[in-house]
Formats: sequence, C-alpha cells, structure tokens
Amino acid sequence: MRVLGVIPCRYNSSRFPGKPLAEILGKSMVQRVYEKSSLCDNLNKIIVATDDERISFHVKSFGGNVMMTSKNHESGTERCAEVLENISENFDVIVNIQGDEPFIKSYQISQLISLFDEKNVKIATLSKKIENYTTLTDKNKVKVFFDEGNNANSFFRNYKITKEKFHKNNFYKHIGIYSFRADILEKITKLSPSKNEKQLNLEQLRWLDNKFKIKVGITEFESLSVDTTEDIDKIVEFHSKNS
Repeated sequence: MRVLGVIPCRYNSSRFPGKPLAEILGKSMVQRVYEKSSLCDNLNKIIVATDDERISFHVKSFGGNVMMTSKNHESGTERCAEVLENISENFDVIVNIQGDEPFIKSYQISQLISLFDEKNVKIATLSKKIENYTTLTDKNKVKVFFDEGNNANSFFRNYKITKEKFHKNNFYKHIGIYSFRADILEKITKLSPSKNEKQLNLEQLRWLDNKFKIKVGITEFESLSVDTTEDIDKIVEFHSKNS
C-alpha cells in the first residue's frame, strides 16, 4: 500500500494570516509539521499543498516537497484532491495532515494508516476519549459518536448533558486528521455541500449524508492545533512540560 501525505497550507487565514510561516522554537510551523510527518515510516511521500508563493519558497528552502494549488478551494480535502489529480505517481491512500499541528506524532499518522488494513475502510479519522466535562460542552471542540464497529454515526459541536451522565459514559473528541482511499477522495470532493454540513460547518457530515462510512481510530494523544498567536505560547508551554 503506497501512502501519500499531504499538508494543506493556505496563507490567508482569517484569524491568523501567515500562520504556516509562524515561528515556533526557531522553526516555522509548516517545517515542524513536515519534519514530524517525515518520521512516519508508513508515508511514501509528503507534499505541502499551498496557494501562496511565500509558503512554496519557504518549503523549498528547507528541502521539502511542495505543490502550488488553486486559491479557490474551500477545504484542505479539496487541496489534497488537486495534488492527487496532478501527481504522476500512483498512491492507494492519501492522508490529509493538519498544517496547524506542529507537534503531531508520527505514530498517530501510522495508526490512522493502519485502519486501512481492513479492505472495506474507505475513509478514516481519529478520536480521543474526553477526560473532562468542560471539553464535552465546549462548542469549539467537535465530538464524534460511533457504533460498535467504530464507524462514525455523527459529529456534533454542541452536546450538553449532566455531569453525572458524563461520568457514567464514554465520549470522544474528534481529532481532525483524515485519510482516504484514492478513488474515494476523488468522489467526495465532487459532492455538493449537505444541509447538515452547512448547519455545523463540518465537511465530514457531507460524507456521512452521502452514505460514505468513516472509520474512527482511538488515540491516546491530545491534539494541539494553532488557531491564534496565543495558541503558540500554550502549545510551546505544553510541549516543554511533556517532551
């Protein structure tokens, strides 16, 4: 099984313009993501997919692979699909690696890829057990519900129950790293946005609404993403304490 890792990076983030080039402990965020991903032996190739020449030039400066993509994409998934369409090599599985997680673990990527050992798996993602009630009720933290076969039933932002019920059940936070079989990636990017997707601004609901199954792996590692400049300080502090 040949696996391509794609790191979608756009420059014009509304909350944090230039985010991929932000410096974290002496290296840019995109370089950190690239180097962490390179530690994953299950990836045959890694490409940064961007719409900005500044990011492209920077990736080349540290020896990374990069491809220029359209500025009109609405998601990283669409950017991954363009890379697949234009690359000359053949790949069985494509991993959409989040460009805003500078300390991503290579074994998380490997765990995600391993889900495709089951031939019927077409799309896969990760989750982590929620340890505190505040995370469950935080609308900025996406929750995933799945069946006994670990296939996703639904994704939610708002989910409110009593603390008593929380402690009696298991709930899972969605970790937004995805992987797709090549033919499925082509299909899902041609689908029209669904009503549920528009309502919650979650593209994975489009796939579920169109009867595509999403396999959910469970990771023990907490995902730490950068959305604002303040997040960098928090992540650096967390990494220093836990590295």
